[in-house]
Amino acid sequence: MSITFDPVQFKSTTLAQWEAAADAWHRWGPTIESWLGSATETMLDDAGVTTGSRVLDVAAGAGGQTLVAARRAGPTGKVLATDISPAILECARQAAQDAGLSNITTLVADGEDLSAVEEGGYDVAISRVGLIYFPDQQTALAEMCRALRPGGRISAVVYSTADRNAFFSIPVGIIRQRAELPPPAPGQPGPFSLGSPGVAEEVFAKAGLTDITVTTVPSPVRMQSAAECVQFERESFGALHQMLSGVDESEREDVWSEITEQLSQFEGPDGFEGPCEMLVVTGTR
Repeated sequence: MSITFDPVQFKSTTLAQWEAAADAWHRWGPTIESWLGSATETMLDDAGVTTGSRVLDVAAGAGGQTLVAARRAGPTGKVLATDISPAILECARQAAQDAGLSNITTLVADGEDLSAVEEGGYDVAISRVGLIYFPDQQTALAEMCRALRPGGRISAVVYSTADRNAFFSIPVGIIRQRAELPPPAPGQPGPFSLGSPGVAEEVFAKAGLTDITVTTVPSPVRMQSAAECVQFERESFGALHQMLSGVDESEREDVWSEITEQLSQFEGPDGFEGPCEMLVVTGTR
């Protein structure tokens, strides 16, 4: 089956799904930070975020990593959190307010069009599990580079390969089969679009970045059960819902049941531990 990828439709659907999932993603915040905490710290380390840093956070979502960056930057630094979804960005704004962090501002913006962001005004640009979903990753990286001073750093957290991320790739595979979707073509957005060996380095190099490093960060998803993991994914993973739109509504419960059954292989005496491996890709403008 041949399906032509439509980046405009993809972006429109992505926006709608994040508007709908914003509250759930925010609610799962502590789980997300436990899962992605190590990758976040590595991203900020590799990017060199420190006291006084000016940080641009692209596709910031509910802002978990925004807060970590802001604490590092301190009162003499600043963090601008951008996202395409006003609803999820409001979660980030509220989280910053609740944390008493006055060095965070938010801006609704498409990561492929950061024209409202000051040119050369930032030391670092970060993106946690965001760059992989941009239809045009080169445009997104070019926009981040434009916002950076010369010598500024870009760092992104991305998934490695599907076989290293079974907690996510198993649901993706089951839904893809049920919806009769073909595998994504090279260059198309998706969770594993930058995971294969050499791909992220090539994408960063093509954007003109240098001193490129890739750091592997084991990031197992630990929960009480497979059912809880499925609830997490079902409530807050927009990519899965995007794929599920091609499955008849009457079949969707069966799909989630099959996913739960398959993920139960990762349950043990201490609960559920879903395999996940992140890569932190960093380069210098």
